[in-house]
Amino acid sequence: MELDEKKYLYLLILLPIVVCIFFFNLYWKRKKQREFGDLDMVKKLSPESSTFKPVLKLVVVLLALACLIIGLVNPKMGTKMETVKREGIDIVFAVDVSKSMLAEDVAPSRLEKSKQVVSQIINNLGNDRIGIVAYAGSAFPVLPITTDYSVAKMFLQSMSPGMVSSQGTSLDEAIKLSSTYFDEKSKTSKLLIMISDGEDHSEGASGVAEEANKLGIKIITIGIGTEKGGTIPLKENGVIKGYQKDNNGETVITKLNQDGLKAIAKATKGGYVYGGNTKEVLDYIKNALNNIQKTEFEAIQMAEFESQFQWFLGFAFFLLFLDIFLLERKTNWVKELNLFNEKK
Repeated sequence: MELDEKKYLYLLILLPIVVCIFFFNLYWKRKKQREFGDLDMVKKLSPESSTFKPVLKLVVVLLALACLIIGLVNPKMGTKMETVKREGIDIVFAVDVSKSMLAEDVAPSRLEKSKQVVSQIINNLGNDRIGIVAYAGSAFPVLPITTDYSVAKMFLQSMSPGMVSSQGTSLDEAIKLSSTYFDEKSKTSKLLIMISDGEDHSEGASGVAEEANKLGIKIITIGIGTEKGGTIPLKENGVIKGYQKDNNGETVITKLNQDGLKAIAKATKGGYVYGGNTKEVLDYIKNALNNIQKTEFEAIQMAEFESQFQWFLGFAFFLLFLDIFLLERKTNWVKELNLFNEKK
């Protein structure tokens, strides 16, 4: 079950308030009756007055009020099933999360810029299925192929260098893991989008890309960073405590390596685009997607949450209508049964 407007749950505080008002009013009536005279005498003067009916009316009003509030909250239940067919391609985003991606030669940093670019690409997709891989010295599966873009963007924002224990940048490992995301037997077009500064500490990335090409995978690479390069800040609680140094104690300067990224893209007849300008990247990806054949995915079952507010509102109005006919005097047939010991 899903609640659409949880903020209205605060209105449930009205229920104990109504109960308090009821008992205060009951206390006030008893007090005034005592001032008027003896309680037994007052009861004899109003023999048709019921002690149970006011409590029943209170229960009815409380139930009606609770149903009105639940109706405002609009509970939803996945009771409706429908078959949905999608037409698109399978896309895997391989995002470099190595420490060099913390360099701030591209604002706010290479990694944050990568997230922004991928998020914008996802926003412009239609019915394509997507997956996410993180990589540094090794590759790590973040999200399997899915059509849930909101979940994909949530996982995307949580990515950091801490996800991968092995540091460095291994583009070939990223390609190998990403290739496993695609179904070899499927006729759906396959696209791998790699985002990196291109500093590859492994060998044979182009060879692995050629193997991916044989599987029908096209690779588009996006370069993040500058050829001038930048330092890698070491932060603690958001404050820079120093900069990454090499084994000789020299400050590391990390630079964008476009040639390596272009070679990977060329091996699969894909393409390379510089990621410094988000609009240019989006235009490039959009044009590339338009030139890739779309195929219909296998029919899937999707549960749609259906609103249930009308049932609660209907029951609430029924109770309020019923309350009109609930008088505070005794009901004849109930009085004859003497269920509440009112007949003496």
